[in-house]
Amino acid sequence: MKTASAALLILVLRVAPVWAVLGQYESSVSLDERALHGADRQEAHPGYRLHQITASDGSVVREYVSPAGLVFGVAWQSPRMPNLTQLLGSSITELQVTLQSRTPGIPSRAPLIVQTPKLVFLSGGHLRSFHGYAYVPGLVPAGVSPEVVQ
Repeated sequence: MKTASAALLILVLRVAPVWAVLGQYESSVSLDERALHGADRQEAHPGYRLHQITASDGSVVREYVSPAGLVFGVAWQSPRMPNLTQLLGSSITELQVTLQSRTPGIPSRAPLIVQTPKLVFLSGGHLRSFHGYAYVPGLVPAGVSPEVVQ
Protein backbone atom coordinates (compact mmCIF):
# COMPACT_ATOMS: atom_id res chain seq x y z
CA MET A 1 0.00 0.00 0.00
CA LYS A 2 2.85 2.41 0.84
CA THR A 3 4.45 1.65 -2.52
CA ALA A 4 1.25 2.44 -4.41
CA SER A 5 0.80 5.70 -2.47
CA ALA A 6 4.41 6.70 -3.08
CA ALA A 7 4.09 5.94 -6.81
CA LEU A 8 0.89 7.99 -7.02
CA LEU A 9 2.52 10.91 -5.19
CA ILE A 10 5.52 10.86 -7.54
CA LEU A 11 3.21 10.77 -10.55
CA VAL A 12 1.15 13.72 -9.28
CA LEU A 13 4.22 15.80 -8.41
CA ARG A 14 5.80 15.03 -11.74
CA VAL A 15 2.93 16.56 -13.69
CA ALA A 16 2.42 19.55 -11.41
CA PRO A 17 3.04 22.76 -13.37
CA VAL A 18 5.99 24.95 -12.49
CA TRP A 19 4.34 27.91 -14.25
CA ALA A 20 0.71 28.82 -14.48
CA VAL A 21 0.25 27.49 -17.97
CA LEU A 22 -2.44 28.06 -20.54
CA GLY A 23 -5.57 26.18 -19.60
CA GLN A 24 -4.43 25.47 -16.03
CA TYR A 25 -5.98 26.84 -12.86
CA GLU A 26 -5.02 30.08 -11.17
CA SER A 27 -3.78 28.23 -8.08
CA SER A 28 -0.52 27.49 -9.92
CA VAL A 29 0.43 31.20 -9.95
CA SER A 30 1.95 30.90 -6.47
CA LEU A 31 4.34 28.29 -7.86
CA ASP A 32 5.50 30.83 -10.43
CA GLU A 33 6.11 33.41 -7.77
CA ARG A 34 8.37 31.00 -5.91
CA ALA A 35 10.12 29.70 -9.05
CA LEU A 36 10.94 33.23 -10.19
CA HIS A 37 11.81 34.42 -6.68
CA GLY A 38 9.54 37.30 -7.55
CA ALA A 39 6.66 39.32 -6.24
CA ASP A 40 3.10 38.84 -7.48
CA ARG A 41 0.98 41.93 -7.99
CA GLN A 42 -2.69 41.25 -8.73
CA GLU A 43 -5.08 43.52 -10.57
CA ALA A 44 -8.79 43.09 -11.15
CA HIS A 45 -10.06 44.08 -14.59
CA PRO A 46 -13.52 43.78 -16.11
CA GLY A 47 -13.86 40.10 -17.05
CA TYR A 48 -10.44 38.85 -15.88
CA ARG A 49 -7.70 39.02 -13.25
CA LEU A 50 -4.06 39.80 -13.98
CA HIS A 51 -1.13 38.40 -12.01
CA GLN A 52 2.13 40.19 -12.72
CA ILE A 53 5.19 38.50 -11.28
CA THR A 54 8.38 40.55 -11.23
CA ALA A 55 11.71 38.85 -10.53
CA SER A 56 14.90 40.43 -9.24
CA ASP A 57 16.62 39.93 -12.64
CA GLY A 58 14.00 42.14 -14.31
CA SER A 59 11.90 39.30 -15.71
CA VAL A 60 8.17 39.99 -15.76
CA VAL A 61 5.56 37.30 -16.37
CA ARG A 62 1.92 38.30 -16.71
CA GLU A 63 -0.79 35.69 -16.35
CA TYR A 64 -4.37 36.41 -17.38
CA VAL A 65 -7.07 34.50 -15.52
CA SER A 66 -10.72 34.12 -16.50
CA PRO A 67 -13.61 34.32 -14.01
CA ALA A 68 -13.69 30.50 -14.23
CA GLY A 69 -10.18 30.49 -12.72
CA LEU A 70 -8.36 29.31 -15.86
CA VAL A 71 -5.24 30.95 -17.28
CA PHE A 72 -6.24 32.07 -20.79
CA GLY A 73 -3.09 34.01 -21.61
CA VAL A 74 0.53 34.55 -20.61
CA ALA A 75 3.02 37.25 -21.55
CA TRP A 76 6.66 37.78 -20.73
CA GLN A 77 9.51 40.27 -20.85
CA SER A 78 12.85 38.89 -19.78
CA PRO A 79 16.60 39.15 -20.28
CA ARG A 80 16.52 35.48 -21.31
CA MET A 81 14.09 33.36 -23.28
CA PRO A 82 11.62 31.68 -20.91
CA ASN A 83 10.94 27.96 -20.93
CA LEU A 84 8.05 27.87 -23.40
CA THR A 85 7.16 24.30 -22.49
CA GLN A 86 6.44 25.46 -18.96
CA LEU A 87 4.53 28.58 -20.04
CA LEU A 88 2.47 26.96 -22.79
CA GLY A 89 1.86 23.55 -21.22
CA SER A 90 -0.02 21.28 -23.62
CA SER A 91 -0.34 24.17 -26.12
CA ILE A 92 3.37 23.69 -26.94
CA THR A 93 2.30 20.78 -29.15
CA GLU A 94 0.10 23.09 -31.23
CA LEU A 95 3.05 25.47 -31.64
CA GLN A 96 5.47 22.69 -32.60
CA VAL A 97 3.09 21.09 -35.13
CA THR A 98 2.38 24.46 -36.75
CA LEU A 99 6.06 25.35 -36.99
CA GLN A 100 6.96 21.95 -38.46
CA SER A 101 4.32 22.30 -41.15
CA ARG A 102 5.70 25.63 -42.37
CA THR A 103 7.96 25.83 -45.39
CA PRO A 104 11.45 26.82 -44.28
CA GLY A 105 12.30 30.34 -45.30
CA ILE A 106 15.05 32.84 -44.95
CA PRO A 107 15.75 33.58 -41.28
CA SER A 108 14.30 36.90 -40.24
CA ARG A 109 14.62 39.25 -37.32
CA ALA A 110 10.86 39.70 -37.32
CA PRO A 111 8.90 38.26 -34.40
CA LEU A 112 7.71 34.67 -34.67
CA ILE A 113 3.94 34.72 -35.06
CA VAL A 114 1.64 31.69 -34.99
CA GLN A 115 -2.14 31.94 -35.26
CA THR A 116 -4.31 28.84 -35.19
CA PRO A 117 -7.83 28.23 -33.84
CA LYS A 118 -6.22 26.74 -30.70
CA LEU A 119 -3.30 29.12 -30.08
CA VAL A 120 -2.10 32.64 -30.79
CA PHE A 121 1.62 33.06 -30.12
CA LEU A 122 4.10 35.88 -30.67
CA SER A 123 7.73 35.89 -29.58
CA GLY A 124 10.55 38.23 -30.41
CA GLY A 125 13.54 40.05 -29.10
CA HIS A 126 17.27 39.72 -28.90
CA LEU A 127 19.98 38.97 -26.36
CA ARG A 128 18.96 40.33 -22.93
CA SER A 129 15.57 41.49 -24.17
CA PHE A 130 12.99 38.83 -24.99
CA HIS A 131 9.26 39.40 -25.04
CA GLY A 132 6.15 37.63 -26.18
CA TYR A 133 2.69 36.42 -25.41
CA ALA A 134 0.39 33.51 -26.02
CA TYR A 135 -3.30 32.90 -25.50
CA VAL A 136 -5.91 30.27 -26.22
CA PRO A 137 -8.74 31.92 -28.19
CA GLY A 138 -11.34 29.49 -26.83
CA LEU A 139 -10.50 30.42 -23.23
CA VAL A 140 -10.66 34.21 -23.60
CA PRO A 141 -13.67 35.31 -21.51
CA ALA A 142 -16.72 36.76 -23.27
CA GLY A 143 -16.50 40.52 -23.43
CA VAL A 144 -12.70 40.54 -23.09
CA SER A 145 -10.58 41.48 -26.09
CA PRO A 146 -7.68 39.10 -26.81
CA GLU A 147 -5.50 42.21 -27.20
CA VAL A 148 -5.36 42.55 -23.38
CA VAL A 149 -2.75 39.77 -23.43
CA GLN A 150 0.50 41.62 -24.00
